[in-house]
Amino acid sequence: MYIRIEGARFFAHHGVLPQERRVGACFVLDLCAETDFSRAALTDRLDGTVSYADLHAAVKEEMQTPSALLEHVCQRIAQRLLADFPTLASVRLNLSKENPPMTGGDCRRVGVEVTYRRSPQSL
Repeated sequence: MYIRIEGARFFAHHGVLPQERRVGACFVLDLCAETDFSRAALTDRLDGTVSYADLHAAVKEEMQTPSALLEHVCQRIAQRLLADFPTLASVRLNLSKENPPMTGGDCRRVGVEVTYRRSPQSL
């Protein structure tokens, strides 16, 4: 069972170049969070699942902390989500930067995709 957020857009200051961190850019995030929401499906109550609004709020907060690498941003987001939402078994993130500054390159987006799983010891 998965809770998904697709195409969440953020303006943030991530990048290797000082200019990227100063000016900022648009980023797009897809999130897939694995959790057992069978109780919510039966009861129609939010307390049996994870609120996608709460997931989005946590991601938004993490996106505001500048980082050089998208890999690091994803690691921070996943660490935060797994800590804040103990019923999550895993988190898959796809984070892209729009209009990246590349000499001689022309592309719409660049990004990374990662999956983090809760360690069996922490379940």
